[in-house]
Amino acid sequence: MSEGHNAAPDADELIELLGLEGHVEGGYFRRTYEAQNTPRITTDRGERFTMTSIYYLLTEGGPIGHFHRNRADIVHYFHLGDPVSYYLIHPDGRLETVTMGPDPRLGHKLQLTVAGGIWKASRLTAGGSHRYGLISEAVSPGFDFADMTLGATAELLAQFPQHREIIGQLSRPAAP
Repeated sequence: MSEGHNAAPDADELIELLGLEGHVEGGYFRRTYEAQNTPRITTDRGERFTMTSIYYLLTEGGPIGHFHRNRADIVHYFHLGDPVSYYLIHPDGRLETVTMGPDPRLGHKLQLTVAGGIWKASRLTAGGSHRYGLISEAVSPGFDFADMTLGATAELLAQFPQHREIIGQLSRPAAP
């Protein structure tokens, strides 16, 4: 921030300053890195960068990152704003909730690793002073939309009926 700017930027400023655009799972994003100086990895779905990274922003107007599953491992890093809660449904059906945020004294995590194959959704904490939460994600092998599955409500409920409430809140009726 330049001199004289003591307040954190608001969500609209971040969207503009970081060049973010809407993401299919919800929120806003921009790819910031592709490992172009290392050989690509061959997967059963084609070649991938060894790593990619994005900014990801949830806002008061778009507070949910809907349930989805990635084939690759993802490391999340908290940057700015209000806490963001992650809901992780493991293949064995176990539900894990992790809150990323700015204050480890409150149990917030500054970093979160989610292994490939885990269903993941996120939600911005309501009523925060910033009205957004900004994180980054590093994905290895690198992210490709072909490696992501959006979770439709009925399909998730058929597999995990014990999580009816959270699936109903954080999934879409049908994948777009």
